Amino acid sequence: MTTTSTQEPSPDPLLPEPSTPSRRELNKAATRSSIAAAALDLLRSKGPGNFTVEDIAASAGVSRRTFFNYFPSLEAALASVADGFMDHALEQFRLRPAEESILESAQAALMALADPMSVAPMAELFSLNQDNRALARSELEAWEHCTGQIIDAARSRLGEGISELYLHALAGSVISCGKAAMTVWFAERGPDLSAESLAVLRQHLIDAMGLLGAGFAPPSDVSAPQSPASAAPSVPTTKDRF
Repeated sequence: MTTTSTQEPSPDPLLPEPSTPSRRELNKAATRSSIAAAALDLLRSKGPGNFTVEDIAASAGVSRRTFFNYFPSLEAALASVADGFMDHALEQFRLRPAEESILESAQAALMALADPMSVAPMAELFSLNQDNRALARSELEAWEHCTGQIIDAARSRLGEGISELYLHALAGSVISCGKAAMTVWFAERGPDLSAESLAVLRQHLIDAMGLLGAGFAPPSDVSAPQSPASAAPSVPTTKDRF
């Protein structure tokens, strides 16, 4: 009996070899994550404006000085809860073929995040912000951090010679689509963070990237919208200049 083996694609020789994080880097990442988690837990339990940096540090088991080694402000610590989602999405983006358009890769990266709970921290921060505008700075910092990561990822794909205007316009467009997806999701589902609700949000994010990639061509049938949670992306991808 013959057996067929599945071969992994050969790594691109032009790409740098992935490096294994050192123990120090892993410890730093764990501390940062612990501080962010403590900030979010306090936000849930005490509400905005009712806890301090000292409270976050004590909850995370670190000193005030250590807190400021990782975050410049309480708002920045809260904003960082969205980092995990972007890290996973960009990891998938970097695995896409180099010849694929930027927006096709972005849409495919979102589709690769099969677990809708991956978007939960960002969705929760957005939901809490809708109820209390005092958190607007945290949300703004989260979006700005996402913008910077998108610019870096696009520059890495396209090369250092790419126009800065192009990179910033691209990242701004992607972020605007992300905000639109979250706004529509919240209007539909409110602060519902169930797996079913987050699946709807994930699909809105995928479809928003499709709209951007298609140049915002109007849907062919606006009278019979599909359920985002169960339907395939309603907007086809396109070979675009991004």
